[in-house]
Amino acid sequence: MAPEQMAESPDGGRPLPPPRPLDAIDEDILKMLQADGRASIRSVAERVHVSRANAYARINRLVEDGVIRGFGARVDHERAGQGTSAYITLKIVQNTWRTVRAQLIQLPGASHIALVGGDFDVLLLVHTPDNRALRELVLTRLQAIPEVLSTRTLLVFEEEDLEPQG
Repeated sequence: MAPEQMAESPDGGRPLPPPRPLDAIDEDILKMLQADGRASIRSVAERVHVSRANAYARINRLVEDGVIRGFGARVDHERAGQGTSAYITLKIVQNTWRTVRAQLIQLPGASHIALVGGDFDVLLLVHTPDNRALRELVLTRLQAIPEVLSTRTLLVFEEEDLEPQG
């Protein structure tokens, strides 16, 4: 396979193969695992009407292809002591996305980072224990990054994760 056909994995590790089309069974497996990442191979196989070996092979292929990036828990941030959430928009120096991303990943409470088009360059979701910690994160940590030109903080009053229905 030619190098130009290989996509880089999000973590900068091994190259990923080009995307393959997903069939209805793959899509059903993804929906099921998004609803319950702890589902057993047996229950996945029964639910999508394939053998356990087929379900296992499909899940492994989805992981190897980078479609499934990992398995995790959905956290209630308030109950976990992170009661303040905010979206922070950042304007950054042109062509510094990789440098800025590496620094944002290290921030305590950073939950989601996206390079976007529009009036700002980066959208960052953070969860902090309280407003004081949020203030420290924005005014001390973010604004100390030389490539960050400006920030705007949008306090989240209430949120709801939109998870697929199992």
